[in-house]
Amino acid sequence: MKKVSKIFLGLLLIFSFASTLSAAKFSKMGHHPQLIQEGKEKPWCHICGMNLKMFYKTSHAVILKDGTKRQYCSIRCLVVDWPNIKDKVKEVLVVDAKSEKLIPAKKAYYVVGSKVPGTMSKVSKIAFAKLKDAKKFQKKYGGKIVDFDTAFKMAKESLKKDMAMLKKKKQKMMYPKGKMIYKKMCKKDIDKSKFKTIGELKTYIVKSGVCGDVKGKKLQALALYIWEVKGNETKEAKLQIVVPKDAKCPVCGMYVYKYPRWATEIITKDGKKLYFDGCKDMFKFLLNPEKYGYKDLKIKKILVTDYYHQIAIPAKKAYYVIGSDVLGPMGNELIPFKYKKDAKTFLKDHKGKKILKFDEITEEVLKELE
Repeated sequence: MKKVSKIFLGLLLIFSFASTLSAAKFSKMGHHPQLIQEGKEKPWCHICGMNLKMFYKTSHAVILKDGTKRQYCSIRCLVVDWPNIKDKVKEVLVVDAKSEKLIPAKKAYYVVGSKVPGTMSKVSKIAFAKLKDAKKFQKKYGGKIVDFDTAFKMAKESLKKDMAMLKKKKQKMMYPKGKMIYKKMCKKDIDKSKFKTIGELKTYIVKSGVCGDVKGKKLQALALYIWEVKGNETKEAKLQIVVPKDAKCPVCGMYVYKYPRWATEIITKDGKKLYFDGCKDMFKFLLNPEKYGYKDLKIKKILVTDYYHQIAIPAKKAYYVIGSDVLGPMGNELIPFKYKKDAKTFLKDHKGKKILKFDEITEEVLKELE
């Protein structure tokens, strides 16, 4: 019986690998793409700046009543732009993945939720001009066949989740990478206010050579950093806990400024500021201030650093995840978030045990973290 189970498991793994490999064989890149946008931003998605040729088989386009043409890497980006154009749209087009020609979206057959990865979304949506081509694709890659209105509705309903997923990826990888490239390679400051779209910005970077010969994923990371982050860094800095270099954690004695992403702060009513290298040590202090030399502690404000957004937030309103696989300077930590939805996402992604509010954190909870 064990031998049969092993054989079955082996076949299952082979089938799974074959399915993944099969999906990987489908390329979204266009060989002879129809790019109908005009102007400098022609090669890039109007919303996210992605290379339209690379994601051509999921791309959409609109022709507005005044003759303006816009093109998008995906139905997701079309949905993002829809509130701005819905009263001006003359026609919506989509790429037929078989012929690579732009066709009326209302006449297309969409295969939704196939094994092929989505573009700017978890769920892929690939369109075809003919039902027989959609069925052939469906047989190979799975998914279900729907019309444009259904696919658009699905993209609209999942937009919030998709944007949260993309934001997380950008914060973890694209923004830091873009910032590094900007500081290392760009010869002069780039003011994003001079450009109407991220596509115009990318065209300027490429043609001016101001940041050297940057292309592909590096170009996308650089453009995203300039377009979405660079101008806001000064504002965000004002929302962060600024730790003096000589500030030591009252609990463990470590220099807190070395760990800015974990910093917490207690401001007393007489104006004294105490800094901690994590929420765990801060709560140890709050639950027993006399142990650390503060007999009559009168608190005015308590701040912690939101793990995802890296801004200072009121400790009493935060959501704390415990038991995750993410370690702080002092090991197992309470991971703080401003929004409960972020805490839930982190809990799921990092094997957390539970989410607690400020008043639920006791000495027993802290013992679990030791």
